[in-house]
Amino acid sequence: MVPLALACTGLPEAVLAQQPDFATLLRTVLGEGKSFDPNTLVEVARQLARRSYMAPNTDLPDNLRTLTFEQYQAIHIHRRERVWDAEGRGFVVEPLHRGFVYQSPVTIYTVEDGTIRRLAYDVSRFDFGAIAPPAQAELDFSGFRVLYRDRGAEETREVASFQGASFFRGLAKGQVPGLLARGLTLRPADARGEEFPLFRAFWIERPNVLADEIVVHALLDSESVCGAYRFTIRPRDETIIDVESTIFARNVLDHVGYGAIAGMFFLGAASHRLGDDVRPEVHDANGLQLHTGQDEWIWRPLTNPETLQISVFSDQNPKGFGLLQRLRDAVAYQDDEKSFERRPSLWIEPIGDWAEGAVQLLEIPSTNETNPNILAYWRPKTQIAAGSQTSFALRQYWTWSSPDRPDDATVRLTRTGQGSVQNRRRFIVEFGSSRFTEHAAIAAISAAASTSKGKITDVRLTPHLDRKVMRVSFEFDPGGETLCELHLVLIENGKIASETWLYRWTS
Repeated sequence: MVPLALACTGLPEAVLAQQPDFATLLRTVLGEGKSFDPNTLVEVARQLARRSYMAPNTDLPDNLRTLTFEQYQAIHIHRRERVWDAEGRGFVVEPLHRGFVYQSPVTIYTVEDGTIRRLAYDVSRFDFGAIAPPAQAELDFSGFRVLYRDRGAEETREVASFQGASFFRGLAKGQVPGLLARGLTLRPADARGEEFPLFRAFWIERPNVLADEIVVHALLDSESVCGAYRFTIRPRDETIIDVESTIFARNVLDHVGYGAIAGMFFLGAASHRLGDDVRPEVHDANGLQLHTGQDEWIWRPLTNPETLQISVFSDQNPKGFGLLQRLRDAVAYQDDEKSFERRPSLWIEPIGDWAEGAVQLLEIPSTNETNPNILAYWRPKTQIAAGSQTSFALRQYWTWSSPDRPDDATVRLTRTGQGSVQNRRRFIVEFGSSRFTEHAAIAAISAAASTSKGKITDVRLTPHLDRKVMRVSFEFDPGGETLCELHLVLIENGKIASETWLYRWTS
């Protein structure tokens, strides 16, 4: 009987019988001059998952391995070497050099008229700034950027990039880099240690001249899993990336994350334990928004806690979740260089049946704003058995605001500080709505505040109609507790009239 993999894809039986290494299998089946078929990539991932993981060789010349961030940033590809730049296409690919923290090699192929072409590394492609160019001939790349030229525009803009482990990002028009997505997350904040899968090879389909989307295929690999990915990138005013994945488990996957978003929250009005900073806000995003399978909207302000905090939001078939940067006023940040107000929000829209699980939020203590100390992801309830196959799909919106928003009032601001007496905290939560313009529209609105432990008192509502805002303030007495979950909604005529505000207080 012909094995299923061979029957489906025609993978060379003689090659498989020799148990080729990673590079040989790719070169033989999906390398230079071969025809590209996404199904073949899936079968390559299946075959690799049946073997022990072989880590890539990450050796680098010392002057690349020890680069500072500034030195690495100075390395760039010559414009004449950018892929398709001279062909008048809307999309351009810009390979990225290895060095600094980006030490794993990545093989990049293009797919042109169905035929695979390897993008060969050549030191002459790059400008190395003040450092000496490496003498080593075969270094490969660390990843790449996808650039797009809007209709009528002379210059390109970055719309996506893939670099480091399984990290990638998108940018809407006018934005600067901030949040990062992950292709797959394994065991974050787990006592067994986190595992970081790697995108080890990419196949980038050459779009036609008038195309407004580009397709990227990738092979993911790690000790526990191997997988085939397809990314469809569509730049608009926002950038939409559709992600389709088929993964094969080498080991039991009992803590896996889909749709993972990583970012930085250093300080803000709702969390300022590190208060000795001239800037009032420093973050990639200031909250986690959830749209549950039961149609509830939740807003959870982010914090920089003193100890690791893991929050679990159980759900079934969630409608969406994301880390959002709702604060878009540059004055709020008082930073002339970092452009926090221009960093993207990232909204994840599940596609298909995601069944039972939970959105998990990790908030990691950080004393440095360069650390990505926030992670949000979907964790399926059912573990993935060793030797099994699973698929998932999602749509990402790299945007200025969530594309899917509640009709009711949304949280604009959360502040906390010393209460009226020692050991109490004062909270201010502002809800905004286009309806909050005259007193008649808010006459029936009240606030319902509660806490899992401790006590909430002195709840007050104050309208600010000039800003279309309803301000809720209250005092919270933890009563000696070390962790309390606070809950607040607006009520109108007996019905919930806002998204749900949640806050985790820790001592």
